Amino acid sequence: MKTPIFALACCVAISGLAPGAWAQSTPTAFINAKVIPIAGGEIPDGVVVIAEGRIVAVGPAKSVKVPANATTIDCTGKVIMPGLVDTHSHVGGIGGADGSAPIQPDVRVLDSVNPFEPGFRRALAGGITTLNVMPGSGHLLSGQTIYLKNRARAGQAKRIEDLFMWPDPLKPNQGTPLGGIKMANGTNPQGAAPFPGTRGKAAALVREQYIKAQEYDAKIQRAGGDEAKMPARDLGLETLAQAMRGEKIVHHHTHRADDIMTVLRLSKEFGFHVVLHHVSEAWKVAGEIKQAGASCSVIVIDSPGGKLEAAEMTWATGAILEKAGVPVAFHTDDWITDSRLFMRSAAIAVRAGMTRAGALRALTLTGAEELDLATRVGSLEAGKDADLLVLSGDPLSVYTHVEQTWVEGQKIFDRSDEKDHLWAAGGYGAGNPQTPYLCCVAGAGVGSGDQGQ
Repeated sequence: MKTPIFALACCVAISGLAPGAWAQSTPTAFINAKVIPIAGGEIPDGVVVIAEGRIVAVGPAKSVKVPANATTIDCTGKVIMPGLVDTHSHVGGIGGADGSAPIQPDVRVLDSVNPFEPGFRRALAGGITTLNVMPGSGHLLSGQTIYLKNRARAGQAKRIEDLFMWPDPLKPNQGTPLGGIKMANGTNPQGAAPFPGTRGKAAALVREQYIKAQEYDAKIQRAGGDEAKMPARDLGLETLAQAMRGEKIVHHHTHRADDIMTVLRLSKEFGFHVVLHHVSEAWKVAGEIKQAGASCSVIVIDSPGGKLEAAEMTWATGAILEKAGVPVAFHTDDWITDSRLFMRSAAIAVRAGMTRAGALRALTLTGAEELDLATRVGSLEAGKDADLLVLSGDPLSVYTHVEQTWVEGQKIFDRSDEKDHLWAAGGYGAGNPQTPYLCCVAGAGVGSGDQGQ
């Protein structure tokens, strides 16, 4: 059966176009590919049709009708899958809270993101199309995170606003850009006063601030809109109140099993929705995490070393959590894992016992769910953003490269382009924030390239 034309009309409606606008658009159809939609089984001879920044249709070649006016891309021997979702990244040259206090919820990491920073281009080379950019973990609460769509090719992202994800994708620049809250416990936020010196004091400081936020929010509710009765605005307490109302997700750095349990205890006490990040010892308390209804964003590193509290990290964490029924996503914590090597996380997890489907989902759809973005990204489904990758082979193979990265229907990375290849493979100029100005280097000079943009 052919995909009915109403699927195309549906995409038009979702993208905010007038019904007649479809005739003027030029769809793009990727044909003869192995398609891994994540939402559904893998398709050996698949077709993906996109238009106006959205996915129009996905399915077997025998079932999908390619529009007559479509530009077709022959992907014989290639694999197509959704753009990757990195739930925990530090690209953008970011900085969050300072040494003045251990809890600073008023700080916005978006105010320190540099869209020209080379990390965004490396992320595109690794197939990452959606990022949760976070401040560091040296504080109990280091600020608000920002969810970004990686539109970072030269000339396409000159302001941080150009990367924002908005509550309504059809109404950019309206409302508050999407993001969460970054918290941490364990050894990272410990230090000299005013920072906590022990785990018990760390939890006490967090509890104190959430209680203040409860009292602040109660005063606002009692005021009933009467300005004369409203408390003075406090941006930090306002942010914590949003977390307790479920308006912002708490992304929590935590490693040891006892630290994980402390986070779950605080989450239950104050009602904030938490995603547990790193979770080196989550394998010890997988059942407790499942019972609490939390999800995990796991870092999978392929070399030893690191902090003492991560000494009992295991590659099998993803498999153990998956078996326990805990949602599992992966993240880079870039630079801890280079964004260009993100897919390796899934391969290592499968080697340690995680299912193939679960590991690929952990790179994509589960991460989207952890950011509350699953209706927009994370899988190849009609109506979602046209974020997709063209791979040279199987995503779990060490020999596979990201050949193309498409974001919202635009090809943003192409490995066959020598400038993009530089970002993928490294070499002179690959990390420079500006194109080098050298008279004797081929391709260098003002206006000669965009590898640093």
